[in-house]
Amino acid sequence: MAKSKKSLVIVESPAKARTLANILGKDYEVRASVGHVRDLPKSQLGVDTEHDFAPRYIVPKEKREVVKALKEAAGKAGTVYLATDPDREGEAISWHLLEAMELDGAQPHRRVEFHEITAEAVRDAFNHPRDIDMRRVDAQQARRVLDRLVGYKVSPILWKKIRRGLSAGRVQSVALRMVVDRERKIEAFVAQEYWTIDARLAKQADADEQSFLARLVRLPGTKKAEIADGEHAERVAGELRGAAYSVADVRKREQLRRPSPPFTTSTLQQEASRRFGFSAKRAMAVAQQLYEGVNVPGEGQVGLITYMRTDSLNVAQSARDETRAYITRQYGSDFAPAQPRFYKTKSKGAQEAHEAIRPTSVFRDPSALRRAHALTSDQGKLYGLIWQRMVASQMADAVFDQVSVDIHATPSDAVGGQPAAPARGAPGNPYLLRATASHMRFPGFRQVYIEGRDTETDEDAESALPELTKDDALRLLGITPDQHFTEPPPRFTEATLVKALEENGIGRPSTYAPIMSTIQDRGYVRKEGRALRPEELGFVVNDMLVERFPAVVDVGFTARMEDELDDVANGERPWPPVVREFYDPLEEALAAAAEAPRVEEQTDEVCEKCGKPMVQRWGRFGQFLACTGFPECKNTRPIGEEAAQQPAATDETCDLCVAGMVIKRGRFGQFLACSRYPECKGSRPILKKIGVTCPKDGGDIVEKRSKRGKVFYGCANYPACDFTTWTRPLARPCPSCGGLAVAAGRGKAKCTQCGWQGEPEEDRELARASA
Repeated sequence: MAKSKKSLVIVESPAKARTLANILGKDYEVRASVGHVRDLPKSQLGVDTEHDFAPRYIVPKEKREVVKALKEAAGKAGTVYLATDPDREGEAISWHLLEAMELDGAQPHRRVEFHEITAEAVRDAFNHPRDIDMRRVDAQQARRVLDRLVGYKVSPILWKKIRRGLSAGRVQSVALRMVVDRERKIEAFVAQEYWTIDARLAKQADADEQSFLARLVRLPGTKKAEIADGEHAERVAGELRGAAYSVADVRKREQLRRPSPPFTTSTLQQEASRRFGFSAKRAMAVAQQLYEGVNVPGEGQVGLITYMRTDSLNVAQSARDETRAYITRQYGSDFAPAQPRFYKTKSKGAQEAHEAIRPTSVFRDPSALRRAHALTSDQGKLYGLIWQRMVASQMADAVFDQVSVDIHATPSDAVGGQPAAPARGAPGNPYLLRATASHMRFPGFRQVYIEGRDTETDEDAESALPELTKDDALRLLGITPDQHFTEPPPRFTEATLVKALEENGIGRPSTYAPIMSTIQDRGYVRKEGRALRPEELGFVVNDMLVERFPAVVDVGFTARMEDELDDVANGERPWPPVVREFYDPLEEALAAAAEAPRVEEQTDEVCEKCGKPMVQRWGRFGQFLACTGFPECKNTRPIGEEAAQQPAATDETCDLCVAGMVIKRGRFGQFLACSRYPECKGSRPILKKIGVTCPKDGGDIVEKRSKRGKVFYGCANYPACDFTTWTRPLARPCPSCGGLAVAAGRGKAKCTQCGWQGEPEEDRELARASA
């Protein structure tokens, strides 16, 4: 009897291949394509704009051996199963694999799709194979062609008009515009002064003085407390100091807080950024590892989460049931609501057949995986977050008791004790102050998870009030006027920019992380802490795109294009007309932009070689001055940071030839180099003193860098003194033994001699001064 042939299964990554092989067993050979095997050529447009934008795909040189090996394996196999990712990108990769491997009808081939790499999901997929969905392939092709047209048609204009090496992108340019527009709002913002007034009060009969704060919320005769300057604030505060206080109203109510739904791609990126400072790229890389599988002791290679590129909030019934069973067993029946929770996906283009991001089994507890050392630090953080969010999403509401107390303050005549006219407003009306308190009666989902926030809030802070009833008399303990200024809108972070893109219908789950990386890698945007701030180059590029290619960077137009790509994926329209709708106005804009002048700024500088005016232009390393007599005169001069990086003379002399030394910048920062270079190659580091003396010989401790660029600290008298430390020494000695104290992280210090640990003396003094 002839031995039956093995089936060939093709996936994108080796990690996914290992996990799948662990599930499928010996009757299947699982191979990885390592991503795409065909693409548009890099050296040319590769799109026939005259014939329905027909793309010309090639197998890149680096993928030819991969395709050859897959083709040979397919020839020996029975059936070829294409098990690429369950989205449009994955569908297109499967189609490209078929085309590149030249599989014809004689070779059985099927598409299998699963949203989690578990035994049950994989076997179900292989029991229900299907043909490739060409509607999804067409939607991906349309996106690829659109992106190529923008990249290869608009980018050369930026090269000619600004500088070489720049790029434009159909979605990245919209993201850049949002960052630039926000920055300009911040620059144009004019702060407005305002004041708040708080009163510390206690019940008249309360001997223990259980005090509480109440805030002024309404001036007499007005609807709110608008206090614009210090003079007005002090006048109001003066009247409040002499006022009589009483409780006007007490309102008590129960407040329910509901859990957030399980993660989508965008909400996962946002929360990973808030909690751990992960970039979108880092979050998705770690999520991919969790999806494709990790080695769990006792189980082998296991996929821990469902597919991580999704905008759906759907959850499989089996996962809901399992989660509710876990909640009841672990926390008790009170923590599981009577009915399972369902969440409605808001995104118009969301693929409802997909699921939200969730653990493949909630019984695979994060703490157990950590104890088994199955996860890296990043994997443990992200898996724990996904697990908590899923479990919390099926838990009961948190219940809070909220109390709101309105308080009347009636100013009195200082002599006669009669009510006085208020500082501003109708006579006879009291000031209104309000105090609120919140107490959590039942934690519900908060037992497991509390969602992070983009801005600070006191919503979750608990506060207490004494038992108060209407008409209770209160006594004043103090009045505190505080000056404030309105603040500009905050800069985008990666988290808030992803949120804004999603809310505006820009991009899709697979594009958020590449967008964040691209606008930073191109030098258009930089991170300051977590905030995204446009570079000068970002302003210049954005302004040219807005002026010359308004449709490319229009938020509404780009969102409509995304909707039309969804229509293609749903089979509602063919893809070439969608691309044509975008390309025709783009072509007109390209023709006009080609005639536009180069982006440059006039200056008062004159060329020292030919006497013609010089203009400010952009080059590879930033802005520079160029002669307007080019190409006859090619004189240029650096400006700004580049000029600052030119060698600067010093009083130091070279140890080798005694010539003067200059300051240069290298891979690890500035250093001293002989001015006779390259004839003399003498050099030495610039020693940066930190104001601390060496505990060994009393010399200066200086900041240095290792060969790998890592900062450390050592004695300036090296090699005579070999003292070094990786942690920054502090100026104040140890308060216990007088030895050298070093920074220990999280605002702490420790002694290198006696082991003392505590707060640095400088921090304590700063805290006292601030108080």
